[in-house]
Amino acid sequence: MSSSVADVRTLPAPPKAATPHIERGTAEFFRMSVALFCAGLATFTLLYCPQPLMPVFSREFGVSAAAASLSISLPSIALAFGTLVASSLSESFGRKPLMVGAVFGSAGLTLLSAFAPNWESFLVLRTLQGLVLAGLPAAAVAYLAEEVHPRSIGLAVGLYISGNAMGGMLGRVGTGILSDISSWHVAMGAMGLFGLLTALVFVMNLRPSRHFRPRPLKLASLAQSFVVHLREPGLRVLFLMGAMLMGGFVTVYNYIGYHLLADYGLSQAWVGMVFTVYLVGIVASTFIGSLADRIGRAKIFWINMVVILLGLAVSLLPSVAGSVAGLAIVTLGFFGAHAIASAWVGRRALTAKAQASALYLFACYGGSSVIGTIGGWLLTAYGWPGVVALVAGCMVVGLVAALWLARLKPLAQPVA
Repeated sequence: MSSSVADVRTLPAPPKAATPHIERGTAEFFRMSVALFCAGLATFTLLYCPQPLMPVFSREFGVSAAAASLSISLPSIALAFGTLVASSLSESFGRKPLMVGAVFGSAGLTLLSAFAPNWESFLVLRTLQGLVLAGLPAAAVAYLAEEVHPRSIGLAVGLYISGNAMGGMLGRVGTGILSDISSWHVAMGAMGLFGLLTALVFVMNLRPSRHFRPRPLKLASLAQSFVVHLREPGLRVLFLMGAMLMGGFVTVYNYIGYHLLADYGLSQAWVGMVFTVYLVGIVASTFIGSLADRIGRAKIFWINMVVILLGLAVSLLPSVAGSVAGLAIVTLGFFGAHAIASAWVGRRALTAKAQASALYLFACYGGSSVIGTIGGWLLTAYGWPGVVALVAGCMVVGLVAALWLARLKPLAQPVA
């Protein structure tokens, strides 16, 4: 008897069970989805809420359409560069702390911008807001890639992107209506308060990382992570696809207001209401992200690019209905493609996923800054058809890149 007890005591302890990943259908997945939905909501609300106000800025400050687009382009550039730094910080200090600081800080700066006395100070605050906001998208996709089970990642990212869609709609519709019945100052202040509210919901529902492993903050090793990702052909193509996608999409939304006001005489409130087509993006990102998990990213992505081209063609029809229908179709295609590409980056990057996500976001927001400004010049020179031609060219480049990516061999883990 004592011998058998001694034998048992000498047996090695069983290995500690690995911490499970979050899977769809669980309470943890629901709470995480609520939190990341709010993160996406805050990102696009705070970043793009001035978009319907661009014609108002042109009138009030006496600036051109291209100059008014700086209210979107400058924070986008700041966000693009900020993601490179923020992603490195998140590798050392964690995903959740960085995201919390980003959403509260950017909401506060948006609130301050409502009191800007002139165009220059407004742009300075908007640029700072984009820089601070960078921590949220830089860490969000990396958090999902680490914490969510691979078979649920497409749905999780789709829900996060659907938050982007809802935020883009609420921000644009809200500022459009509020500026019409009051002023742009009131509109921006309301968006800042809304951002603070979403930040509270985000903090209360997001669990701390369980699979995150901090890395020392060494510039040489972090720079090497960026180099490794830039050397991988598939990731380079995904970065190009992101630049074309976001650049074309933001350009359409930058100047559709000018088109509807100048060519059809709509009021600022009605122009704001047009952005309710963002609801299409909420459905598209979640459904298509989940569909890509089952069927394959490469098989679904190119269809979304064709849908965007179709929407651009419809927007050229000489009527308000044609413009709005075209905008809705473009939105459908964009959010489906964006959800797939975001998840694709997280799956294709085998290490330093935050850096890979940061490079993708850098391409997205850098592309939106450059292409968005060029769109303003073409609007002045050629009207709405000039904008459509530019965006269509971007989508063709993205489509060719996607078809080429589909021919690449998978890496050590399945990516398509």
